[in-house]
Order: sequence, then C-alpha cells, then structure tokens
Amino acid sequence: MQRRRFVGQLGAGFVAALGLGVASSWQTAQAQGSGVTVRWLGHTSFVFEGDGRRILINPFRTIGCTAGYAPPTVPSDVVLISSRLFDEGGTLEDLPGNPPILSEQGEYELPPIRIKSVEVDHDRQGGRRFGKNLIWRWQQGGLNIVHMGGAAAPVSVEEQIQLGRPDVLLVPVGGGPKAYDAEAAIAAIRALNPRIIIPTHYRTQAADEETCDIEGLQPFLELMRATPTRQADGNTVNITPSSLPGGDGMIIQLMSYPFG
Repeated sequence: MQRRRFVGQLGAGFVAALGLGVASSWQTAQAQGSGVTVRWLGHTSFVFEGDGRRILINPFRTIGCTAGYAPPTVPSDVVLISSRLFDEGGTLEDLPGNPPILSEQGEYELPPIRIKSVEVDHDRQGGRRFGKNLIWRWQQGGLNIVHMGGAAAPVSVEEQIQLGRPDVLLVPVGGGPKAYDAEAAIAAIRALNPRIIIPTHYRTQAADEETCDIEGLQPFLELMRATPTRQADGNTVNITPSSLPGGDGMIIQLMSYPFG
C-alpha cells in the first residue's frame, strides 16, 4: 500500500512548504492573472490547474451518492481534503505520484500558490455528529478560490474576514445531514458575495438510490433563478480574471459530468 503523505499544521503562524521556490514568488505569479482550468470529477471533487500547478480536492470513494462516478485518482501536485469522510477523502492510496495530502487547519505554500484552510462544523449539531469540515482558500491564476467542502454551519463574521470575497466559490447545495441545503447555501453566498458560484454536493445519476440522502441541483437553481447561469459543454471550464462579472455581478457556473 502506498504511504499517504499527510502534511499537518505545526503551530500557530507556521506555513508548511510543499514545493521548491521562495515564499515571495507567489506574488509575481498572481499578478499575471493567467486564470485556471477547473475540471469536475463528481460530487465535491475538482482539479484546478494554473500557475504551473495542479490541485486536487476531495477525492471520494465510489459509494452512496458517488457510486456511479469514476474514481477521481488523477495526477496532482497536492491534495486538499475537507474531511476524512468517504465522500471527501475516501480515495487516497491510489493517487498517482503519492502527492502531499493536506487535511488539517493551517497555512501552506505550494510555490507560487498559498493555501489556507478554515475549520467549520460539518453538521448542524455543532460538529457532534460528523466533526469538522475544512473550507479551503487559495489564489491561483490571479483568482481567489474558495472551496467550502461539506460546510453545514452558517458563515460567521470571522470566517468572512478570513475568506474574503471569492472570485470562485464552490458551495454544497444538496443538503442531507452534513452539508448546506439550497437555502443555507444561498445564505453563505450572500455572506461571501462571490463572483462565480459553482454548486457542488448534489444528487446526480451517480447516486445509489437506496443510500444517497441528498437532493438534486434544481431546488438551488429555482431559488437562484434571478442569477445568470452559464453551462459548460462538459466537465471542464476555463476561468480568467477577465471573465469575471464586474462590480457586484454574480454568475452560476454549471458543468456536465461525462457519464458513460
């Protein structure tokens, strides 16, 4: 079995270095504003490619709501996981190249990218049922990206300050016992005021009918019907700073998973 390379937080203010380069080099790369390529692997799992780096988040085990997706075992420079639950970190041994895995609250450097995680409750019972969830924030290709994982608790003022205004926000919308439903997702969107919204964690044809306990995408889209929606041709989209809506504008970005 391939040994997992977990990288943890080593103390207050510590920044774990994940690659070669100097800490200040990220600022030059961010100024280039080259954008990112975002590929949806199913559920809350995505690959973000830009600034010469590939970031994989939440590779899942194919069970329950993710039963019909292909295993998201794709090459990456680093893996971010929101929790150790099967649908957010359940496939780790077979990842190509044995990349470092970030699974704890902290700040990290993958030059030229800085990555930060914010810990929140993974349920509506103060974390007593499913523990904690990590919201991941990083800058890549000139974009401020926030992936909320399986957040269930409302966004606090402190979390708003830590996360800033996302250019791209990936937010769970399908509900169930451990993530936002449509109404809670909209409350988080109002708190963070992102420019592009990518909904995640919703029921698709990949779901096992007997064990999947989340809703589909439609309830969220119905409540957000006043917000423009953009549909990609497949499961990949390119986002650049110049493609962002201006001012307080907001767009919902949808992708299609390539089933069978």
